[in-house]
Amino acid sequence: MSKYHLLTNEGILAVKLARQTIESMLNDEKPQRIPNLPLNFQEDRGVFVTLTLDGELRGCIGYPYPIMSFEKAVMKAAISAAFEDPRFFPIEKKDFNRVCVEVTALTIPEELEPPFTSYTNQIQIGKHGLMVEYQENRGLLLPQVAVEQGFDSIEFLCQTCIKAGLTPMAWKYGAKVYRIEGQIFHEIEPNGEIVEEKL
Repeated sequence: MSKYHLLTNEGILAVKLARQTIESMLNDEKPQRIPNLPLNFQEDRGVFVTLTLDGELRGCIGYPYPIMSFEKAVMKAAISAAFEDPRFFPIEKKDFNRVCVEVTALTIPEELEPPFTSYTNQIQIGKHGLMVEYQENRGLLLPQVAVEQGFDSIEFLCQTCIKAGLTPMAWKYGAKVYRIEGQIFHEIEPNGEIVEEKL
């Protein structure tokens, strides 16, 4: 089994941890750990937490690289997605019962092999997310974005460059492109059943 593969119960716990962390902050309480988490939660790994309110994006923040334990990354990403995403106002307590929580556990980013003309052959829609880096700019789109938006590989590359604050074709002109894989666990309805999404 891959070091980065989560069992279903582990993914469910990750979503519960993210929701519990946000609820604690909304109640002006210190976030509490879930006791006896599986060992996987102590491994360093990348993660993103995505929040939707009435089906619309309400926050999405995470860490593409494994720079802290999965447990800590989930908690920090949950707080950031709820209260620090610059695209949105902070979540308010009165709205949180309408929010669905999603956790995407990531593999380590893998740089695509040049030349850029081969990039599209190295990207599988529904399997890979993309990250683009150029100097101080960096942007990442999760695997589910390409599926939800109907992107092909070229559009996915261009949109990830735009997310990085670059021109759409920057992937042809020296920007580094990485692919990542993700396991996605989300609530079907706010605070409801948690399932693994298969793209």
